[in-house]
Amino acid sequence: MQQALIEKYGEARLPRYTSYPTAPGFSPTVGAGTYGDWLSGISSGTDASLYLHIPFCRSMCWYCGCHTTITQRDEPILDYIDMLRKEIGLVSERVERRLKVKHIHFGGGTPTIMQPEEFRDLIGLLRARFDLAAGVEIAVEIDPRTLTAEMAEALGKAGVTRASLGVQSFDPVVQKAINRMQSEAQTQEAVVRLHAAGVGGINFDLIYGLPHQTVVSCIETAKAALRMRPERFAVFGYAHVPSFKKHQRLIDERALADAAGRMEQAEAIAGTLADAGYVRIGLDHYALPGDGLTVAARRGRLRRNFQGYTTDACDTLIGFGASAIGRTAEGYVQNEVPPGLYAQRIASGRLATVKGYRLTPEDRLRAEIIERLMCDFRADITTIAARHGFDAAPLLDGNARLAALAEDGAVDIRGGTVTVRQDHRFIIRAVAAAFDAYIDQSARTHSKAA
Repeated sequence: MQQALIEKYGEARLPRYTSYPTAPGFSPTVGAGTYGDWLSGISSGTDASLYLHIPFCRSMCWYCGCHTTITQRDEPILDYIDMLRKEIGLVSERVERRLKVKHIHFGGGTPTIMQPEEFRDLIGLLRARFDLAAGVEIAVEIDPRTLTAEMAEALGKAGVTRASLGVQSFDPVVQKAINRMQSEAQTQEAVVRLHAAGVGGINFDLIYGLPHQTVVSCIETAKAALRMRPERFAVFGYAHVPSFKKHQRLIDERALADAAGRMEQAEAIAGTLADAGYVRIGLDHYALPGDGLTVAARRGRLRRNFQGYTTDACDTLIGFGASAIGRTAEGYVQNEVPPGLYAQRIASGRLATVKGYRLTPEDRLRAEIIERLMCDFRADITTIAARHGFDAAPLLDGNARLAALAEDGAVDIRGGTVTVRQDHRFIIRAVAAAFDAYIDQSARTHSKAA
């Protein structure tokens, strides 16, 4: 049965559902003017999260799906950070009351490519422009190969609480095939430096489905990572979309596993982490039993946003930087993607928003259903629909995708509640897609479901 489901659903290109609607549905009809109005309309006392995108790396990892630019010079980075500071000013001036910020996330690219003093100054500016809550969580994505002792110390002094380290694979054959050579010793040194600086929360990112990757190498990588005992793991499937990410054309497609092989690799990593005491969270995250992510999942409070599974319950997200996505109560917005165009807009005193999406009442309903499925593998459609003022029947009756999943034994539907069966959770994205009203419009832009 499981093999049949992999063959039927595993090759489908589906969203990861870190938002709904997903980014391919964003439109230029929502621009800077609309976003300015939305910012001005944020109500007093709103809790918010901030995301800052640093789109620079020293070298290109061929598997990468992020918006980033390769540079060996510091001048482009300094110029970009100057624009980032200006954008923070432009946005904060439009928010009538200082937002209470509970979460800050630096993503990339490689955020720690900047100098320590530049990072400290950015945090200082955020503290001056926004009301950072006591105990605010500050998370930073890190390339262990380039993390200096000075930068680690600066992160600690700035109040960073969580660091996400890119590992992907420790297999040298795989590393060569993806242009990312990184030793266990380099990774261990980064962990030691972060802990010494007072950064207590460590997350490792692993990837399966990479070229030349095997079940054995996946297990060996997981075991090597476990010796460093991070609090969390995020384990992603490699998304091969060379039509959108041209550098991925450097990867030998013949060395990529099929859907069944990818699933075998994913489950091998999952079993290794579970044997070491980590709890599986949602589709692809793992955490120690006492970690906040585990507690949130156990209590039904797990959330999902652009960083994946999270404890962040804020519905307002302010994105800064080229390609950054944000959200207010009204909908989503996204900045210019190329750093040069982003800088031009900010330098002229305009917000960098170039597209977005205005949410409808039905979008909000479907978004909650999809989030609960992705987080809990279960959604009470009747209750959620009633909360949004909708009848659940149209979502359940005549839903061809959902009916096919039920017929295939992947889900149970009882009393208006959809539950994904325990051993079929690997196709959760296919279940979520059954409630996506726009799925047929955006399928080609997404990665395979398994």
